[in-house]
Amino acid sequence: MTGMPTIIQRAQKEIPEDQLMDVGILVFESEELTEKAAEDEGTNNDIRKAEGHFIPYHLKNTLSQSSQWGAVRVIPAETSSVDLLVKGEILESNGENLGLRIDVTDAAGVTWFSKNYKAEANRSTYTDNRLGEKDAFQDLYNTIANDLATHRSKLTAEDFRQIQQVSELRAAHDMAPDAFDGHLEVDQDGRFEIVRLPAESDPMLQRVRAIQLRDDMMVDTINSYYEVYYDDLWQPYSDWRKLYNEELVAMKEIKKQALTRQLLGLAAIVGGVAMSTNSNTSSSGLPGVMVVGGAAAIYSGFQKSQEARIHKDVIEELSISFSSEAKPLVVEVVGETVRLTGTAEEQYKQWRQMLREIYASETGFPVAPQNSDMEATSNQPAEVM
Repeated sequence: MTGMPTIIQRAQKEIPEDQLMDVGILVFESEELTEKAAEDEGTNNDIRKAEGHFIPYHLKNTLSQSSQWGAVRVIPAETSSVDLLVKGEILESNGENLGLRIDVTDAAGVTWFSKNYKAEANRSTYTDNRLGEKDAFQDLYNTIANDLATHRSKLTAEDFRQIQQVSELRAAHDMAPDAFDGHLEVDQDGRFEIVRLPAESDPMLQRVRAIQLRDDMMVDTINSYYEVYYDDLWQPYSDWRKLYNEELVAMKEIKKQALTRQLLGLAAIVGGVAMSTNSNTSSSGLPGVMVVGGAAAIYSGFQKSQEARIHKDVIEELSISFSSEAKPLVVEVVGETVRLTGTAEEQYKQWRQMLREIYASETGFPVAPQNSDMEATSNQPAEVM
């Protein structure tokens, strides 16, 4: 990160409630690291899994600071019930560089942007960091938030209204496709268009809204667990990245010194050999000294390379130490009638299935099947209390 810091764009005046869009940030993905890729980057898959929760939660905090949005939540699975869905993929992450792929789509199926972000940290960016507010890569988070705010500023009041209506109708159709079939249609580009709206007094719509309220409360509960996880990760993760950065800087400097010493040593050996084969060269012993000295310089360079290897080993040990501290939390969410167990992601899958069953029992409709808008049902059943 160089130059002036990126300042987050905050709302200059209070935004009308009907223009506050709810944002869902999906837990970030990343490709499985091969053993070589993990070694080259000085990280491992356990750390990536931890970052998949840490990074979106810090982005959530950043968006909330902008005061540009309604409810901003990290969601464990893709859902149709948010006005704006943010997906992320970790492309690169260590103490020096952070690379992310961000895809943003609204409920109407309109892609706001798909963009790669990359930032570099240094010693100065690791100073004055604050839990939930300022990260070593805060400029990157602020840039994402500003890109979202810029796109949001282009929307009209009618755009906000339609996105929110489509979001509600998609959630309703997902919960009860038989009752809400025909209200939306999807064009060839995957965009949703409203065909007709249900009456405000429609009892089916009222039930869906009640179900959605329960779902929002469940996601808030899950976010409270994500918050604890984020808070617990903050210090060890910050320390790991800072130490990695320091080790990487030292390792690069040592490698540079090693290469310089080896090149100078090689030059001395070549020069010594050339002098020894020159018939005009005196027998002062200088060529031998140059050869021996050159060999010593090369050996010294190899010693420096070994020292660099030691630094890399320290980085790997830090990675292992961090991953042992950053195992995903296993939590329980106790409701009035059920107890959901497993990770937050597993609980949410079970919860979504429970919502379908609750709606079906209240309306007499069959339990809605899973569809593309919703996550797959967890194989782990909910425990009835």
